[in-house]
Amino acid sequence: MQPRAEAASAEASPEDREFMEFALKEARAAFRADEVPIGAVVVAGGSAPSRSGEPRILACAHNLTRTHADPTAHAEILALRAAARVRGYERLEGCTVYATVEPCFMCSGALILARVERVCFGVRDPKFGGACSLGSVLDHPGLNHRVPFIEGVGAEEAGQLMREFFRKKRRTKDPAEKERCQSG
Repeated sequence: MQPRAEAASAEASPEDREFMEFALKEARAAFRADEVPIGAVVVAGGSAPSRSGEPRILACAHNLTRTHADPTAHAEILALRAAARVRGYERLEGCTVYATVEPCFMCSGALILARVERVCFGVRDPKFGGACSLGSVLDHPGLNHRVPFIEGVGAEEAGQLMREFFRKKRRTKDPAEKERCQSG
């Protein structure tokens, strides 16, 4: 079964591009903090009725795995947690999550559990992508909630940030890290 990805040019709205800019801003902040440059934004709206007084952007976050020494501190997870706190409820029906990079398997599972309405991401992740690159968690037929997604929104900048981050990492490999790897 093929995932339900649709070409961003056919499905992305000007609003999608606008909200992806917030995710890209978060990705740039991650880059400056020496984190993998991935940003995510949770936006209320869609087919579910808006809650009275609820802000349109519920949460913005970027990767903090190194900063927090926490392998689960991915941008999507942090944004979902913050948005759920704003709502006071773990379900995020009627929300769209914008992420600069395809969600991994863990984040895809969290998106399903949060019951988000849709996901919009920039670039695929050929090493960890759980939406379409390595598998399709978001559209798995065995799950009771499926999340449609579109890809390609903000792809040029998202891809450039990722390439530059890993290029920089390869050039400035931590000598202590090299020593640990060679002594094992």
